[in-house]
Amino acid sequence: MSHETNTNLVFDLKRILDDLKSRVSNFEKSMKIDVKKDRVREIEARILAPDFWAEQKAAGLLQKEKVNLEKELSRFFYAQNGVQDGLELLEMLGDDQNGLLEIKSEVEKLQKAVHGMEIERMLAGPSDINNAILNVNVGQGGVDSQDFTEMLLRMYSRYAERRGYQVELMDITPAEEAGIKSATILVSGEYAYGYLKAEIGVHRLVRISPFDSNARRHTSFAAVWVIPEVDDSFEIDIRPEDLRVDTYRAGGAGGQHVNKTESAIRLTHLPTNTVVACQAERSQTKNRATAMKLLRSKLYDLEIKKRLAEKDKAEAEKMAATFGSQIRNYVLAPYRLAKDLRTGFEMGNVDAVLDGDLQGFIESYLLEQTKGS
Repeated sequence: MSHETNTNLVFDLKRILDDLKSRVSNFEKSMKIDVKKDRVREIEARILAPDFWAEQKAAGLLQKEKVNLEKELSRFFYAQNGVQDGLELLEMLGDDQNGLLEIKSEVEKLQKAVHGMEIERMLAGPSDINNAILNVNVGQGGVDSQDFTEMLLRMYSRYAERRGYQVELMDITPAEEAGIKSATILVSGEYAYGYLKAEIGVHRLVRISPFDSNARRHTSFAAVWVIPEVDDSFEIDIRPEDLRVDTYRAGGAGGQHVNKTESAIRLTHLPTNTVVACQAERSQTKNRATAMKLLRSKLYDLEIKKRLAEKDKAEAEKMAATFGSQIRNYVLAPYRLAKDLRTGFEMGNVDAVLDGDLQGFIESYLLEQTKGS
């Protein structure tokens, strides 16, 4: 690179680092860094107490809190120290081309890290950091919608993989001809619910139907709902007498893999008429444990919606995934476009979107929600 090019690069890097320094400085207040450091020290002192494990549940929750706080602090100090180091190195290196290129690479990493922190600042809900339970359910459109529902299941599984999340199939109901009628997955990872709650609503696909011998264009619908997975720290009272337990044979495509025992579980919570099912495992015991986990989360979600309804009816209605709440179109014919109807965000590469490239849609939705609030 010429001297002039190096000078321009130094100027650009200095400008970017100054901007990042200002943004990181804002984090120090909003994230309450000093308060969190004090809290970590407090928990560390309690862990050293001889009676710390006397209450195992409380001890486990404290350790989990410490891990989460340390992750937040580590991200903040990585960004703060990285910006400071970058500014100092720029002063020292002057016109060193190789050094400038190394700093440029580090600055790009810092930009991504700070952007990620800003997005997570938007995820301030009490359950946003939790794992997510996501359900896809067939809508209007016959066999095309059943196929579309399976496409959505794959899309969210691929999105989770892109983010390094784990995916566990909790329940699935295959359709007769093609696709599925419904499926429920557990997506495990930090802020899984905070991100995936942006997907609640009705999704619409327009394409030349592969199931139409006349190759006509068909419109298909599928609904998505997402709730946070809750752990034992949430007090949810489920009395045995309020539960109806049904067992049945897990469905499948047939042949030697059909489950010949009644391992699938359906639980009905009678006071709220909440029904959950699990048939992912061959073990009835495992299916029951998973179904109980799902039931606890659904009852928690019902309670949150009830409180929201009392506080703000309009806000509660936003959370309902009904067929009047269409949020996104995926058009494969006569043109190709995926468009979010809430934010206007769109992508022409629909194949990439259906392969899990959803972060742009999710972040634009979160930003819109932040502006609204």
